[in-house]
Amino acid sequence: MHNAGYGVLGLDWCYVACEVAPERLKEALEGARAMRWMGVNLTVPHKQLAVPLMDELDESAKLWGAVNTVVFEVEDNEGLWRPVGQVRDGGGVLKSKGYNTDADAIVRSIRDDLAIEPRGARVLLLGVGGAGRTAALRLADEGVGELWLVNRTESKAVELARELEERFPAVHIRVGYPDSDVEIVLNATSLGLKAGDGLPLDTSKYSLTRAFTAYDMIYRPAETAFLRAAREAGCRVSNGLGMLLYQGAAAFELWTGRPAPLQAMKTALMKEVYGTGA
Repeated sequence: MHNAGYGVLGLDWCYVACEVAPERLKEALEGARAMRWMGVNLTVPHKQLAVPLMDELDESAKLWGAVNTVVFEVEDNEGLWRPVGQVRDGGGVLKSKGYNTDADAIVRSIRDDLAIEPRGARVLLLGVGGAGRTAALRLADEGVGELWLVNRTESKAVELARELEERFPAVHIRVGYPDSDVEIVLNATSLGLKAGDGLPLDTSKYSLTRAFTAYDMIYRPAETAFLRAAREAGCRVSNGLGMLLYQGAAAFELWTGRPAPLQAMKTALMKEVYGTGA
């Protein structure tokens, strides 16, 4: 999707994927800086590991405690630090600035793909790992009415609940399954990535018929067992492709300083992931 976007804007840039072991993340980032890359995206397990490796953190990375987008900046002729891709003569020393574009992408995708407003909603969140934690923090900041946290290791859900209660006292936080209907059930676990994976929730404790919508951060396969069960229970459903698109578009704009050509990026993404057009 990034290369499709660069093509639309006529930029002679190229986006490539590189596999990096966690223990070599610092080296990889220094290598990217040395080669004067415009920036990088990071996925699991690097998002939290990158936080202390940045020269500077954007407010988004500070708020959500994770970095998924790195922008390399250089000092321009006026002494201002700007993305190196936006400076004509960017020959100086580069510094790294970490951003989080995931959090806003979650909320935007829920609004656009499920046609539902998170503010004031009752939400059941499944999984409080890296992606789940970011989702919980962003949804709480958005002002959801009630947020239930379910996690395989309950102590981690309790720990996150305490943090949320301290940071967002107006939001009602619960650990465990709801005793009421919810507007959104959100899967932030990895269950569904593999064929034969079970559901990320215990339907004997909570029925999907009590949810209005279901969102799965997984986008491949297009319909996980969770989304299929939710659809059959009468929920409006969406997978995580929108979140992938919107976080990528935000990174694109940080690097280029220009609006992302969303339709071209979405078409490329659909073709790559599903073999179809948008």
